Amino acid sequence: MPSSNGATHSFFLQREPLDLRFRSATLASREFLTDAYVKIRVTGEELRGFGATGDDDHVRIFLPDERPESIEAMRQAPSREFTPLAWGEEDCTPFIDLEFALHGDEGVASAWASNAPVGSFIGIGGPRGTLRIDGEPDGWFLAGDETAIAQIRRYAARIPEGAPAVILVEVRGAGHQLEIDAPVPVEFVHRGSAFPGTALADAIARMDADDRPGEDPFVFVAAEQAIVKPARALTVDRWGLDADRTVIKGYWKSDATGSEYHAAH
Repeated sequence: MPSSNGATHSFFLQREPLDLRFRSATLASREFLTDAYVKIRVTGEELRGFGATGDDDHVRIFLPDERPESIEAMRQAPSREFTPLAWGEEDCTPFIDLEFALHGDEGVASAWASNAPVGSFIGIGGPRGTLRIDGEPDGWFLAGDETAIAQIRRYAARIPEGAPAVILVEVRGAGHQLEIDAPVPVEFVHRGSAFPGTALADAIARMDADDRPGEDPFVFVAAEQAIVKPARALTVDRWGLDADRTVIKGYWKSDATGSEYHAAH
């Protein structure tokens, strides 16, 4: 596919706006994948028909103390943005699966995901839009921290067997590594007690032109806001890729201690 400047690309990124819709659901199950990462399933008739045709999108979850009487009331409740991992129907029951990186019970989403009783209300807003990969990248570079794992899972499912790919994930330590279904091994970097995102940034800083997977790879990098600068330095400066054909995001922002998480995507 030729670009406007005459270069030939194997893929393009297409963004599609979607009609914003709000849905009600209830917590159906939870599974702790590590002591700091939990997968939940929410169900409800209003989830029927949920889903977009793209590869990257987000919903906003609303967590009121009790079931609200209106959408307006629901939208006043504490909320966070998340990547829907999977959705569909099981035994004729519509569901959405979400994954939560837990940051202690002081976070409203962490507390809800860890402790809310089965049957608790949750509101789902969106997605407002979706991003779709049109074409087939000849390589893949996926990197992020725990908050990006759900989206990394979705992109990894797109990677064909035999395609060059690098998947790099920062976690606290070996006990926090998660299984990610991908056709290539996932490389985990451990931050230990270091500031979140620094181990991933260091790993990216050590990569050079020879580490680029393919001639025209798709790039997704998401972690704490500070990851954006080193990720762009690698992909745009050292790999020579077009910034508008990569997805590089600060998914959250930390305070000076790294202890507070605020959704940024």
